[in-house]
Amino acid sequence: MSRENPRRLRVAAELQRVANDLLCHEINDPRLSGVRISEVEVSGDLSLARFFFNTLDPDDDPEPVIEALNRASGFMRSRLGRAVRLRRVPELRFAQDIVSRRGIELSKLIDEAVADERAPQGPGPDDAADD
Repeated sequence: MSRENPRRLRVAAELQRVANDLLCHEINDPRLSGVRISEVEVSGDLSLARFFFNTLDPDDDPEPVIEALNRASGFMRSRLGRAVRLRRVPELRFAQDIVSRRGIELSKLIDEAVADERAPQGPGPDDAADD
């Protein structure tokens, strides 16, 4: 494991913490209510940070949220720079975290499979009496 990997993880965790604090307390855009940063990936040279976000309803259209985050990125970048104290604040990119949506879909599939298994089974083709 390289020396920079633990540092990247620490920087990413701190960026996530500060960004969520900004979303909760300082950014007043109504399009961002209920939006939380679920993960941050930072490039090896710390010049780019990709923020993955979740919304309260995973089926919501992510475009208005991405637009609002892009609009607030200058403010966020300046506040992140003050809080994290990096020589150079990374460029911010935003994307919807689809892991939660996939989790909900998998949960529904599992529930359906369990319900099908518990449902009474009718006579199958092998159970028919030969006359």
